[in-house]
Amino acid sequence: MRCFVPKNTRLLPKGAELKFRGVIFEVYQWPQKMYDDSIETFEMLKAPDTVMTIAVRDDKIVISKEKQPTRDEWYYSFPGGRHDHASENELMAAKRELLEESGLEFKNWKLIETRQPNSKVDRIVYTFLATECIGEYPQKLDAGEKIERQELTFQELKQLSKNPSARYINHCCFAKVNSLQELLDLPALYNYG
Repeated sequence: MRCFVPKNTRLLPKGAELKFRGVIFEVYQWPQKMYDDSIETFEMLKAPDTVMTIAVRDDKIVISKEKQPTRDEWYYSFPGGRHDHASENELMAAKRELLEESGLEFKNWKLIETRQPNSKVDRIVYTFLATECIGEYPQKLDAGEKIERQELTFQELKQLSKNPSARYINHCCFAKVNSLQELLDLPALYNYG
């Protein structure tokens, strides 16, 4: 369940009809009146939202070195995944994904970025910042995940982010900050209180 929907997010219109349900994507269609009063069929996809977390532990940033069955190469990203449990809000999903993938639990959380990667897909990517690690546990990975947790200084991660295998790191607000302090000072977009 979404708690926060940013302004200018393009969502499915009311009355859109489900035409196909896949494993991840759903296809919806609806009749749309055009400027000349004709009617055309419009279409949009719906997919589970994505959550990811920039977790800071002892002045280092937690990242994942990952491999999945659809890719031959390893890549780097922030811990995260699909928000696909209806009983969770996006913060709960981020906490669950971080714990599963990194084995780490954090006390302080704030939403620092949202984006809709494609206006034709009803899907929001939520980026959280987590600080003050309060526990470490074994990872609980899905069958299709190989994840190694790494912890890098801000400068080490900035250097790694120039590597094509770290493209997911640059798809969020991390690319826009120049120091760990700037990252920590990013404002919260929503209070989950």
